Amino acid sequence: MTFNTIYQYNFPATIRFGAGASKELGDYLLKNNLFRPLIVTDATVEQLSFFKTIVEELKKKNISVEVFPDIHKNPVKSDVYRGTEMYDATQRDAIVGIGGGAALDVSRAIVLRVNHREDLFKYDDLIGGDIYITNDVPHFITIPTTAGTGSEVGRSAIIADDETHQKKILFSPKLMAKIVFADPLLTMELPSFITAATGMDALTHNMEAYLAKMPHPLCEGIALEGISLISQSLEKAVNNPDLKSRSKMLMASMMGAIAFQKGLGVVHSLAHPLSSLLDTHHGLANAVNIPYGMQFNIEGFENKFKRIARTLELEDESGEAVVNYLFDLNSKINIPHKLSAIGVKPEHIEPLAGLAIADFAHPNNPKPVTREDFKQLYLAAL
Repeated sequence: MTFNTIYQYNFPATIRFGAGASKELGDYLLKNNLFRPLIVTDATVEQLSFFKTIVEELKKKNISVEVFPDIHKNPVKSDVYRGTEMYDATQRDAIVGIGGGAALDVSRAIVLRVNHREDLFKYDDLIGGDIYITNDVPHFITIPTTAGTGSEVGRSAIIADDETHQKKILFSPKLMAKIVFADPLLTMELPSFITAATGMDALTHNMEAYLAKMPHPLCEGIALEGISLISQSLEKAVNNPDLKSRSKMLMASMMGAIAFQKGLGVVHSLAHPLSSLLDTHHGLANAVNIPYGMQFNIEGFENKFKRIARTLELEDESGEAVVNYLFDLNSKINIPHKLSAIGVKPEHIEPLAGLAIADFAHPNNPKPVTREDFKQLYLAAL
């Protein structure tokens, strides 16, 4: 792969990947007779020069643009309702999600809500709500600005309840973007902390997908290649970024999101409660917890860890070597090793464990996880 060429992949969403791909948005909208997009983003991205350029270029093509940036960093239902109200009030005809996982999750949930107006959580996949997603949805386009969640290629959105903080999954093949413009140039100016946290999120997706108990050889192959790309590029993308490292991370991020249709595991169930209870950045929560979650999973799955170690090109092909690699990688990209460094206190352990055992990710972990296991993992990481 060269890094100054735009490639097209169909997997199954159409992905336009490469430096400058985001410049194709305007012509794509016009080609599809879309003149009134709602752009969903976050307040930080809205202020960045590349975002302003995208909006200006659309306006030059006589495309009416409305921007909805009013979202939480860990999205909640009210974000989706407000965005839908703007879509209605300004008579939009398409939705473009531009940003990281939060913006893309909210944009996807708005896509659902436009023509599905019962309570949003009626459509929660964990209670079989996907059967109610039967109506058409607006034309949906995604443009990622981080290399983390890979939500741009996903079919689901994770949205929390405003009151209980419990996360729900909205899922349907209808919620997949019609086209993804994956432009590594948009990630070049990300702060090192965000690059590190989102990069570890992508690594967690790939590792947990590979280990998840559901058999799915296609996803396992993708996950291993994603792990390899991240091992080649994350440290450089954080500390001395160039187009090559940023491109590899953006690709690995998408691969993680494709792979985790196989499932996630204990690390995500440790991380989600930190975001819900303490508003911790999701990628940071995964980054701190992944060495402890991987340590928990080694026993009984030594052969899989051997495969991960080989993918990472470690001399020692044990699970313990993989865990040490994760601690070392966190050190190299300035991620703390302990939860106490990110605001977790002993009194948080019990409520965190309660949220973790109720989380949707750990049933796909390769081995069962109890509430006491979660408590002990939090204590080990504290």
